[in-house]
Amino acid sequence: MWEGLAGYLVCGVLAGLAAGMFGVGGGIVVVPFLAWQLPEQGVHERLVMLMAVATSLATIAITSVSSVLAHHRLGAIRWDVVRRLVPGIVVGSLLGAVIAERLPVPVFKLLFGVFLVLVAQRLFFRSGPASGCHGKSSALDFAAAGSVIGVSSTILGIGGGTLSVPYLVKRGFAIRNAVAISSACGFPIAVVGTAAFVILGWNQPNLPPMSAGYVSLPAFVAITLASVPLAPVGAQLASRLPGAVLRRGFAAVLLVVGARLFWQGFRML
Repeated sequence: MWEGLAGYLVCGVLAGLAAGMFGVGGGIVVVPFLAWQLPEQGVHERLVMLMAVATSLATIAITSVSSVLAHHRLGAIRWDVVRRLVPGIVVGSLLGAVIAERLPVPVFKLLFGVFLVLVAQRLFFRSGPASGCHGKSSALDFAAAGSVIGVSSTILGIGGGTLSVPYLVKRGFAIRNAVAISSACGFPIAVVGTAAFVILGWNQPNLPPMSAGYVSLPAFVAITLASVPLAPVGAQLASRLPGAVLRRGFAAVLLVVGARLFWQGFRML
C-alpha cells in the first residue's frame, strides 16, 4: 500500500488547499480521490468506497482539532448547542457506518456522485447566508438534526459542515457561529465514524496490508501530514485570488468528478 504514497500526498495537498480556499471539508476531495486510487493499489472493488470513506473520516478526526481550537479561541463556538447536537450525532454516526457497510457499491457511488454535484451547484451559485428563522429549537429537534447529520456524514465520509451549517443558519444562528458549531460537531462525527469502521472491518477478509479495519493506514498518514500545513496556504491564496473564479473552478472539478462517480454507479446497476 505504500507504493501509492505519492498519490496520497497529492491528495492531502489538494484536500488542505481546498479546505483553506473554499471552507469545505477535506472529505469531498479525499473520498473521490481514494475511490480512484485504491483500485490501482489492488483493493477489491467491494471495499473501495468503504475504505475511502473510513480513511477520509480518520483524516478529519485529526485535522478538525486545529479548526475547533481556533474557533474556540475566537469564542465563536456555542458549546451549549454542540452538547445538544452531539447525542444525535453519535447515534447517527454509528448507524451511518452500519448502513455504509451494507450499501451495494453502485448505490454508494451514486450517492456520493449526487452529493458532489449538489455541493458543486452550491459553490457555483453561492450567495450570502439566509437570515434564518429565530425560533427556539427543542431538544428533539436538535437530536433529530444531529442524527441525520451523523448518518449522512458517516456514509459520505465528510465532516458534516455541508449539512450542519445550512441547518444552523436556518435556525437563526449567525454564519460565524454556525461554522464554528459545525467545526466542533465534525470532530465527534469523525471519531465515532472512524471507530465504527475500524471495528466493523477488523476481521473482514481481502483487506489490504496495513489496514485498521476499513481504514488504510498509509493513506491516512500521508494525507494527514500533507493536508494540515496546506490549509493555511489555501486560506492565504483565497485572500489574494478572485474568489468567484476560484470557487467556480473548484465547483466545475467537483461536477466532473461527481458525474463520473454517478455514471460508474449507474453502469454497475
